[in-house]
Amino acid sequence: MKKISVSLSGHQTSISLEQEFLEMLHKIANIKNISVAGLISEIDDNRKIGQNLSSAIRVWILDYILKNHI
Repeated sequence: MKKISVSLSGHQTSISLEQEFLEMLHKIANIKNISVAGLISEIDDNRKIGQNLSSAIRVWILDYILKNHI
């Protein structure tokens, strides 16, 4: 697990993700031509109430891969 810090809505937060998920997060951000922080912010804005951000990112990445066959 690797912990990274990001700023969401002006507040610093930390997320813990496995290296493979971090690599995919960077890859998808490049595909979408946005920053990793921007992508995390999009995921955060759309996650279910009470859902852990790290878990939401993992689920979002899996969904993205399945829908886009990458």
